[in-house]
Amino acid sequence: MTMNTPRLGWMAAVLFPLTFIACNKNDDNNPAEGTEKRTITVENVLNSRTLVESGSYQGEGTPPLILPGQSVSFHFSASVGQTVTFASMYGWSNDLFFAPANPGIALYNEKKEPIEGDVSAQVKLWDNGTRINQKPGVGVSHPGVADAKSVTEVNGTDAQGNTYLPASSLVKATLKYDGASYFTLTLTNTSGGTANETPLSPGVWAISYIAGGDLLNKTPLYKSGEPTANGLTALAEAGDNSQLYNYVKENTGIFTPLSPVLVVVYNGVDNPIYKTGENDRAQGLKNLAQQGDASILAAALEKLNGVKKVYVLPAPSSKVLLPVIGNQPGGMVSQDLDVVKGDRLAIATMYGFSNDWFFASADNGVDATQAGDISTSIKLFDDGTAIDQFPGAGNAQFNLGGVTSVESKPISEIPNPNAFTTLPAISNIVKVTIK
Repeated sequence: MTMNTPRLGWMAAVLFPLTFIACNKNDDNNPAEGTEKRTITVENVLNSRTLVESGSYQGEGTPPLILPGQSVSFHFSASVGQTVTFASMYGWSNDLFFAPANPGIALYNEKKEPIEGDVSAQVKLWDNGTRINQKPGVGVSHPGVADAKSVTEVNGTDAQGNTYLPASSLVKATLKYDGASYFTLTLTNTSGGTANETPLSPGVWAISYIAGGDLLNKTPLYKSGEPTANGLTALAEAGDNSQLYNYVKENTGIFTPLSPVLVVVYNGVDNPIYKTGENDRAQGLKNLAQQGDASILAAALEKLNGVKKVYVLPAPSSKVLLPVIGNQPGGMVSQDLDVVKGDRLAIATMYGFSNDWFFASADNGVDATQAGDISTSIKLFDDGTAIDQFPGAGNAQFNLGGVTSVESKPISEIPNPNAFTTLPAISNIVKVTIK
């Protein structure tokens, strides 16, 4: 399945000068004796994923079917524009399955308010196209006669003329908003006593990232009009959700851009950007951590004693540093530096799809005269100025069009795993080298 390349227009609201260079009184046209030339390069090396969340569900019996009258629920986080999709086999068929039409069930209305209640009308019945359909019912023989057609919607009758009630009459889907961008979707088998009574198989669900107003993966489980793929056949023919779940699990993980990178060279003082255990200093770090805007912090740092130079480095075209997307390399920025013995160097950049997380040099930065890969000196921090949500699926995240909810806590390192997800090693997200 192909992935849609995102348009990250969300950073347009915080565009600042393409390269902001602030220098203090130590800056002149005659480098000091002992000056050494260095180049710092920062890259987004994250091997990104298109799905922010996914999972599986099943009934409570043995086998774990969802029988008529029974329900199953799953819980997830989502922001405005994101949708939830799922798939379960119509058990008493050869290869039919229930799923919403792509890209999935809408979770917010036009006013950006969470949707609650009965959303069954968005559930459809689909033919996987790999078996000739027999008359649905307990007498269906499995697997049946092989076929080689594309996935198509069953709207009243299938290709063999068998009739079906609307999917919304067989599966009830109910949304409940749990607060803080979390939802619960409950699926109830309502087919009992109808002409299309059937158990539902264990299933798979998924939610795509959204960037620049576009879902990165609008078809995570199936594509109408195209041949089935990625383990869907095992679900549609035999109710086995394991292959499809493994596929979506492989495509679930982290996707985040990095904001334009702030670089500061200093001497004789501690890291001027932040200190863990202290609250945000109200010098602009909050703007970087919440909105990706480093300009205010850069201007404040320029005025501090001991700070020699400050740079804000946006990617050449996208401004933000995009992650690795398919065969496209991640974003990269570089800056030449003049440094002397005793100079220290620190950086900071926003974890773009968060409320107020930022990557930064740990402790007192690094020796600015060294050379090599210094990625292990970078850690991920919570600025403590906004209530956290699931990264990439929170309706109060600035870069997803939200308004952050204020809190006031000391700056702290983000644990891994954290309350929301498990991140790759920081060096597999942010690569920093000095040459």
